[in-house]
Amino acid sequence: MSKAKLEQRVVTAAEAALARQKYVSPLDVLSGIGWLPLNLVDHWRQGRIDHLEKVLTAHPDRLGTALQRFLRWVEDSGLQPSETEYVAATRDRRPLRFTSSGDPELERVYRTHWMSPELSDARRKQLTERQSKAPDLLVVLPVKDWTCTECAGTGDFLIMEDPGPLCLTCADLDHLVFLAAGDAALTRRAKKASGLAAVVVRWNRSRRRYERQGILVEEVALEQAEEQCLADSDIRERRRERDQERRAGEDLELQARMAEKIVLRFPGCPDDRAKAIARHTATRGSGRVGRSAAGRALDDEALRRAVIASIRHEDTSYDELLMSGIPRNLAREQIRDGIDRVLAAWSRSG
Repeated sequence: MSKAKLEQRVVTAAEAALARQKYVSPLDVLSGIGWLPLNLVDHWRQGRIDHLEKVLTAHPDRLGTALQRFLRWVEDSGLQPSETEYVAATRDRRPLRFTSSGDPELERVYRTHWMSPELSDARRKQLTERQSKAPDLLVVLPVKDWTCTECAGTGDFLIMEDPGPLCLTCADLDHLVFLAAGDAALTRRAKKASGLAAVVVRWNRSRRRYERQGILVEEVALEQAEEQCLADSDIRERRRERDQERRAGEDLELQARMAEKIVLRFPGCPDDRAKAIARHTATRGSGRVGRSAAGRALDDEALRRAVIASIRHEDTSYDELLMSGIPRNLAREQIRDGIDRVLAAWSRSG
């Protein structure tokens, strides 16, 4: 990859992150260009990786080029800096390290988040406080057999410490009870009332990431939260109904704006087809590109991917090839020209 192409990818990733969350950091950019796998960032935040550069898939010279271009873009964009504390999701809440050398200036570069000048002082302060907040203590639901490094036993849960995994008894967390995910109000209240709490996650092999399963809280806190939820269940039910109506309206608005943007990007795409693509890719809970942060921000590349996905399934023999047993990568190669032809036709107006 040429230096010019790399710098363009840096700018594109930075602009997408800023549009999505009103601030951008070096981690956002490095993840956006594919140098920093998110699952390894999770491991780092859990305190299981010494420093973040250890898992960066980039040569130091390329990394330096990317950071320099990012800082020039930040200056040109007039963004405002906010230094953020990064601490591990461990009981000692130790500071996380970005670099192998620990160079203070480079560590500061990584720690700094750059905020949109459009934000109010109150909103900027709120974001800074949220970003600097210590992460939740993490407990893992293991997917394979394991052994506690202290007692040589095992259990349904483990927590990672420097020597290795510990059972909840050795970690002094065995007095906590598990509350499965599913009831947001109960979870929120139980966690607030509990003097000690931990988020429970499990590794999803197919998605290659940790996913939240529930929380561990003190038993008395859970009982208190259950009583509070029973007392105002009618009120919360009416609120849920209003929230569902509001979200439905937001979804329709997103789909309309997305369809309009697709037609602008591909003027030859029929209006009905653009609406169908937007409706499909923006379905809440689908996990499709339209529900990603980039998709909701109407990022050009995200919408292009949604259009290509639609063409692949609707205008080519891709599904038939898969059903006939042809591997996915070979099937995609065979229908590539067909996709390009439709894209070329839709890119022309009239």
